[in-house]
Amino acid sequence: MINFFNRTKSNINSIVIPDFGWKKQKADKSIIQWINAEQTIALSLNYFDLKPDLPSLKKIDVVRAFYRGQISQANGGLIQVDYSDIKHQAIKTIFKIPQEPSGMVYLASLTIPFKNCSYVIKIQAPEIGMTGIRDSIIADKLMQEGKIDIGENGYKNWFSDPYDSNYSGGTLMNKSEDPIYDLDFENHPLTQARKLMSQIEKEIEFKPEIEKLKQFIK
Repeated sequence: MINFFNRTKSNINSIVIPDFGWKKQKADKSIIQWINAEQTIALSLNYFDLKPDLPSLKKIDVVRAFYRGQISQANGGLIQVDYSDIKHQAIKTIFKIPQEPSGMVYLASLTIPFKNCSYVIKIQAPEIGMTGIRDSIIADKLMQEGKIDIGENGYKNWFSDPYDSNYSGGTLMNKSEDPIYDLDFENHPLTQARKLMSQIEKEIEFKPEIEKLKQFIK
C-alpha cells in the first residue's frame, strides 16, 4: 500500500548545486547562501513557495522583454537572457546594474519555475577596487581597429541591448562585456559569474520530489 503521508514535499533542499567549497552564510527554508573566500562573490539558492510571476516562456523574445522592463527600472541592462539546457525548464539571465561610486554589479541567475513554486539560483559579482579596466582596454582595441568611434556623447557603437539595437533605456551592455573577451579577463566579475553559472548548469542535481512537481505552463 502506498503511504501518501511519507511523500517528501519539495523544499529548499530538493535542488542541490555545487558550493565551490565556499563558506555558508545563511540557510533557512527559503534561501541558502554562500560567500567566496575573498568575499567578492555571493551565491544563493532560493526557493519560492508560490506561483511564479513570469510571462509565457514559449517565446524567448517575450521573456527578454519582461526582464528588460524590470531591470531598466533599476537603471540596469541585459547581458543575456536565454533558455538553459538543464533537465527542467529554466531561464538563464545575466544583468548589469551600476553601483556607487563606480563600476557594475553583475547578477547571473538560473530561474527554474514550476506551476506552484520556483527555484532561483543567483550569483552576485560586483566590480571591486579599480573599475572599468576591461572596458578601457577593449575600447582602445576597437578604436584602433576602427570598430567604434568617439562622438559628442562618448563612444559611438559601444553600447547596445544584445537583443534590441533600438532600445536605449537603462545601462546598456557594452562591447567589452561580450563573452569573447572573458579569456583575457579571467578575474573580472562578469567572467567569473559566467564561469560559475556554467558549472552550476552542468552539476545541478534534482531530488525525486522535483520530478513530481507540475510544470509551469502559461
